[in-house]
Amino acid sequence: MAGDGDRHAAPLVGRSRERRVLERLVADVVAGGSRVLVLRGESGVGRSALLAGLAERVAGWQLVRAAGAEAETGLAHGGLHQLCAPLLGHLPALPLPQRKALTTILGLAPGPSPDGFLVALATLSLVGAAAERGPLACIVDDVQELDAPSAQTLAFVARRLRAERVALVCAARSGSGDGVLAGLPALPVHGLAPADARTLLLGALHAPLDPAVTDRVVAESRGNPRALLALSRAWPPAELAGGFGIPDGRMVADDAVRRALQRLAQLPADTRLLVLTAAAEPLGDPALLRRAAQSLGVDMAAAAPAMDAGLLEVAGRVRFASPLLRPAVHAAASAGDRRRVHAALADACDTEADPDRRAWHRAAAGWGPDEAVAAALEATVGRARARGGLPAAAAFLARAAEATPLPAVRGTRALRAASVALQAGAPETARDLLALAERGPLDQLQRARADLLRAQGVLLSRGGGEAAPLLLAAVRRLERLDPALARDASLDACVAARSAAHLDEGDAGPAAGDPLPAALAALSGGRPGAVELGRAALARLREDTVSGTGSLRLPWWGGLLALELWDDDTAHLLAHRHLRAVREAGALGELVLALDSAVPVLVLCGESAAAATALAEAARVRETAGVTAAAPSALVLHAWRGEEAAVRDGTGDATVGGYARAVLCNGLGRYDEAFAAARGAGSGPHRLGVSGWALAELVESAVRSGRTDVARDAHRRLAARALACGTGWALGVEARARALLGEGRAAEEAFRAAVGHLAGTRVRAEHARTRLLYGEWLRRADRRADAREELGAAHRAFSGTGLRGLAERARRELLATGASVRPRAEEVRDALTPREADIARLARGGMSNPDIGARLFLSARTVEWHLRKVFTKLGINSRRELRWALQDGEGTGAG
Repeated sequence: MAGDGDRHAAPLVGRSRERRVLERLVADVVAGGSRVLVLRGESGVGRSALLAGLAERVAGWQLVRAAGAEAETGLAHGGLHQLCAPLLGHLPALPLPQRKALTTILGLAPGPSPDGFLVALATLSLVGAAAERGPLACIVDDVQELDAPSAQTLAFVARRLRAERVALVCAARSGSGDGVLAGLPALPVHGLAPADARTLLLGALHAPLDPAVTDRVVAESRGNPRALLALSRAWPPAELAGGFGIPDGRMVADDAVRRALQRLAQLPADTRLLVLTAAAEPLGDPALLRRAAQSLGVDMAAAAPAMDAGLLEVAGRVRFASPLLRPAVHAAASAGDRRRVHAALADACDTEADPDRRAWHRAAAGWGPDEAVAAALEATVGRARARGGLPAAAAFLARAAEATPLPAVRGTRALRAASVALQAGAPETARDLLALAERGPLDQLQRARADLLRAQGVLLSRGGGEAAPLLLAAVRRLERLDPALARDASLDACVAARSAAHLDEGDAGPAAGDPLPAALAALSGGRPGAVELGRAALARLREDTVSGTGSLRLPWWGGLLALELWDDDTAHLLAHRHLRAVREAGALGELVLALDSAVPVLVLCGESAAAATALAEAARVRETAGVTAAAPSALVLHAWRGEEAAVRDGTGDATVGGYARAVLCNGLGRYDEAFAAARGAGSGPHRLGVSGWALAELVESAVRSGRTDVARDAHRRLAARALACGTGWALGVEARARALLGEGRAAEEAFRAAVGHLAGTRVRAEHARTRLLYGEWLRRADRRADAREELGAAHRAFSGTGLRGLAERARRELLATGASVRPRAEEVRDALTPREADIARLARGGMSNPDIGARLFLSARTVEWHLRKVFTKLGINSRRELRWALQDGEGTGAG
């Protein structure tokens, strides 16, 4: 299909007006009516993304989708086939002539071509029959590409829907399909507001961009999401260099850009040179362009043909017709012309006001190595980083290294550039720079640094399994050459090696003299005093007083340590600190680590939606940065959500995979499988945090499967860790395990202690799970009222945090106590019509039916009729239950 945007490239940004319109449409259909809407906008403006959002919004409805495609415009009724095929089960409800007409044109039965009116009438009847079973959403994209008979049938149906509970929402390109869809309700879809466009661009780049360049790109895009996303996909941040660079390496396969380049090729030589100069100047500064044109001997009047051709505007800002056209013009020019215009721009730049861009243009204009150019580039790195983050710093350092004539100096600069490029998420550039450095004379320390950078590149791109031996070797070389650098390297080595089972107690290196690496190694090795070391290291990290060459990654190391110590507050703090730091720096290589390590923390803290968003962003960053390492943290989210297929098909090491399968199977009540998985996690390599969590899963699964001896041994090991850590999280999980092993009063006291400990923590998922287990214990003790309280709290918590599998288990247990289970608050809001919501709110406030009727100008009988529908939807039986069913002022209606 020809949709107008990448539906999976980035979350939907902005669009509050459009969302409100679609939400009202959904509410009207739920209330019993039909709604028709046509979204109109230019190509790439986001019509398809809005349709995708609507499809998610009506999850649970019947949903049929169709999309026009240019290749199928000549196939009569091709679009109609897409719409009707999912509804063919309702064919028997149609009158015989209509049924014959529809089966004939869909190729299901032979016969003469039926009358078009009869086909349209049959389609309307089919849609109506389907809507008898529940609300139906028909979503049609790219209507302008539908074959004519399908488009005419669609318009016929749209004009005749009345009260069938059908939402028919179409999207069409502006100026296309107006004939058949004329007169239907329409929603114009325009470009994003500048603030939203800026958010979308920077979010897709995952890195800072010079503010002036950002404003220019947003203006040139006119808020078109496809243009913004295409720019971010075509060129990674390292090539954009924070806005300083104009990438030359690739062209965008965009028909509009190709046509623009063809028009440019027909223009006079001076016009082409002036347009190229504008393309090479990323700020769009007309004064700078004028000075550069004067240096080239080109009159600014030469811009007129390009403006007439719709290629660019020259006013308060020089703007191209599209942000993709600027780099395309630059890439299409000859190398000689590019050097000419960069030289002119370097001369035009103010030496005092903008030395960074002057140095950049001088380098782009150069014919070979030049120490003056290289030194100027190196001198501006700090300012470039402040404006464009690590990608800009990496680009300036790489240019400086390439422009350096002396091999020894070039090696030093190339090593520095490789280090920054690695952090910026440009592993290929880092490898090239390491090769450049090694072509010159390097001393022992520089060669050791090169080995370390190569190992860190493997860690970031392929994970700890391959990186561990390389990192350990680099640490050993650096111990006597640069102890400070060895200290940071030992942290990477310790974490990578522990996850890959490569580190033994003699491999901690310089960790013994520093709390953080010493604590990581000691905790993994079970050494005496490890917890005290860990607490001291975390105290320093919380105060943010630790610095060093690897300080950007300190929150990651500290976060792993916090999980090992069951310190939820610090883990949460450091996860957010790490994300904030790497985003501000534009460190794509580090961003993958930050996102992945944040996922388990978010899941256990009951923020599963944020965890899913982090995983989706991590996937996009991996693609951008060329990272191939899997994200085992995804298994943690899938397991807690009860997503069996995703856990089964996911990839991860033995420890994380075993823990995830144990959580999943314990939640599903498949205790033999959970036991095998938890035991497997215990026999795998020690994973900071996860290995301790797996012990709790082993206790539960062993108790439930009758393996009491194993459960007691696992509890003994769990208790030793938990009591040493002493946090509410650790003590709560230990008390829960003790309760599962206990009986009678001892078990109940342990459950209550577990609930109490966990109530004061961030780990809402563990707290809810404990209340679920306690509620199950109470139900089996035939204490139904007490069980309902615990199970109801667990159900609300799991539902509110998106942990659907455990929510379903809590729901089943609640039903077994004889309780009715109300829908989640947001489901209640969606289910009630605006009128029903108003009546429910007033009734909850104590008003009688006559009083409500007087307030809303209804009869008392009508109020009673609406209230009966409210009770049915909310799963309650009386007015008294409204206060419980509509908590916190909810139920104000979806419309």
